[in-house]
Amino acid sequence: MSTAKGAARRTALLDAAERTLVEAGYGALSLRGVAEAAEVRLGHLQYYFPTRDALLEAVLDRLLRSSLDRLAEVAPGLGPDSTEPVPLEELVALLLAEQNDPRLVRVFVELWALAARDESVAKAVRTFYGHYADLVTGQIRLHLPDLPESEHRARAEVFIALLEGSALTRSGIAGNASPATDALIARTARTLVTDPGVTGSKVAESGE
Repeated sequence: MSTAKGAARRTALLDAAERTLVEAGYGALSLRGVAEAAEVRLGHLQYYFPTRDALLEAVLDRLLRSSLDRLAEVAPGLGPDSTEPVPLEELVALLLAEQNDPRLVRVFVELWALAARDESVAKAVRTFYGHYADLVTGQIRLHLPDLPESEHRARAEVFIALLEGSALTRSGIAGNASPATDALIARTARTLVTDPGVTGSKVAESGE
């Protein structure tokens, strides 16, 4: 019972941290600000999250886990050590669909802004995207086993840049979604994962 109650309190505090990011922005993301948003004493918050770094890591970890849970619906075997490729069309469609949630997009926009000013936040964000890159690298490795590992990783990072950047251009912040744009994003993402094409290493070697 006490464990369930503690889990519920922890969830409520993480909810308050996300609300603070969405409604008040990164400037308000302090332990005191989150405690006020959750209507609890600062000491109560610090029992679960002693530092802001710990709170941010937990927020990012929950976001990653939530995304993985949704991805598991179309790709049950998705993971850094997957042995079977996942259905790419459904995977990309789901990633784009997540960007239709304005709350989720705002959370990431605020985290990116905070990371630009705070190295501890940047570290947590890098860890988050490192895990994301591990998953995509694993898929590219399955589709293109003959490419060097450095190319697998480079393609994974470009894949993430494409999808994450589209959060700004599709959400109304820097642009709006359109069927033509979404189709091109999907084709480009599929090419990065499945088409050997001209690799980044070859481009670098050619001096282009």
